[in-house]
Amino acid sequence: MTGTAGVGIPRIPTGINGFDQIALGGLPAGRSTLVVGTTGSGKTLFALEFLARGVQNHGDPGVFVTFEEDPEDIRTNVASLGFPIAEWEETGKWVFIDASVSLVEEAPTIGAYDLGALAARITHAVRRVGARRVTLDSIGAVLTSFAGTGVLRHELYRIVSALNSLGVTTVVTAERSEEYDSVSRFGVEEFVLDNVIVLRNVLRQERRRRTVEIVKFRGTSHRTGEWLFTIGPREGIVIMPLAFLQPRERASTERVSSGNPGLDAMCGGGFFRDSIVLLTGPTGTGKTLTSLFFAAAAVQAGERCLLQSFDETREQLGRNAASWGLDLDALEASGLLRVVSEFPEVASPEEHFLRMRHVIEEFRPSRMCIDTLSALERIVTSRALLDFVISLGAVLRHHEVTTLLTSAPTGRVTPTVTPAIAMEVASLTDVTILMRYVEVQGEIQRGIAVLQTRGSSHDHSIRQFAIDDTGMHIGEPMRGLSSVLGAVYPQTGGAPQQSAPLAGEAQQDLWSEQYPDAGPDG
Repeated sequence: MTGTAGVGIPRIPTGINGFDQIALGGLPAGRSTLVVGTTGSGKTLFALEFLARGVQNHGDPGVFVTFEEDPEDIRTNVASLGFPIAEWEETGKWVFIDASVSLVEEAPTIGAYDLGALAARITHAVRRVGARRVTLDSIGAVLTSFAGTGVLRHELYRIVSALNSLGVTTVVTAERSEEYDSVSRFGVEEFVLDNVIVLRNVLRQERRRRTVEIVKFRGTSHRTGEWLFTIGPREGIVIMPLAFLQPRERASTERVSSGNPGLDAMCGGGFFRDSIVLLTGPTGTGKTLTSLFFAAAAVQAGERCLLQSFDETREQLGRNAASWGLDLDALEASGLLRVVSEFPEVASPEEHFLRMRHVIEEFRPSRMCIDTLSALERIVTSRALLDFVISLGAVLRHHEVTTLLTSAPTGRVTPTVTPAIAMEVASLTDVTILMRYVEVQGEIQRGIAVLQTRGSSHDHSIRQFAIDDTGMHIGEPMRGLSSVLGAVYPQTGGAPQQSAPLAGEAQQDLWSEQYPDAGPDG
């Protein structure tokens, strides 16, 4: 955050999802803000939303000055966002000034072209409808008309001064050539306007990642750094995770079953209703099995459950469920279970999140399981995935959805016992459960441990468990363990990766050191 000077300057909320949290309340009122970005970064949408949400949420009339797009195209492009611009025009809440036609007509005789006539048109429109918000999109189209930097700066200052004198809050968009080069295209825009916002659309790991950064708010404070955002057809700009973080009034004390009596006992009687549970373990330890029984327990209790799979197709899930005596078709036919199966590569994490959010709000499940979260690591950076988990967690907690997240080590050989994403999100979850292969007297067995349960006691033992055609069966505490196996590869026939032999107490340390903050009280 910047300094505290200017905290008394009034703000005008933009209404853009998550932006006002970064701006500490909105844009400084009565001032002009420059919004710059490369092609596809969301400049026009930002300008449109600022105006439209002002009308929609606060009844603020607005004037939209367009230098490039036809007004009819703009009306069509934002139809999915639910902005009835044509209706607002009829009621005097919205006015278009189409400056693109003037530019085309005046281009051959540009001569001593200035922005005086445009400023007069905007002033007349503002006074006619009593506008409080104005947007100019994109000012770069007209700035190319000026030969010298001095003239360009003078004319830009002229129109900005005219707008400021009217007391309106203005958003001016402009292009830039590079994502991390100079702020603006001509190098003067950021000095004339009071505030500067940079939108970026960076290609990383063969995928686009949009971010927003407030570079300056003259005389007042804001949050610093780049913030991830996405664009949804119904939501518009959504800044993650700030758009979804909100305090909760209460924490649930009601328990729900995991679908496994042994695991319920290890967790102190089941999961709290609003818990987010993280279950980690290598391939074959029973993550999908646990997810399916968790979903079946929801249906048995008469609750809705959303099962999201990133690893297996719907057909594979049905076959696996049948092998453990579960009829996935019948569970879905009850109307209480919805299965969504898709591979991570079909969309960005932000797009996956928006779709999941829509399903949560439409289906209104009491439980949700994601199998596996770590599959998303194939398409995203750890920071972006962490933002995804924080945003999703905020939505799930708000709706009090009991959630099971599964995670597996990535790659065929992993240097760490715990998956990368599990290390990142463990502090965000309420319950952490670890599954591992262990070697006992020359045999490979499965072990399970509960590392934390926030607000509740839990079993501190590493317990042996077995999987058969009826499901998972958790047994007695394991004694005298010699080593932990980070991963096995039954599908390839490869040998397990084995750590050095350990005695019982040291073995316990190896499990617990992955989550050093875990303890009896979580």
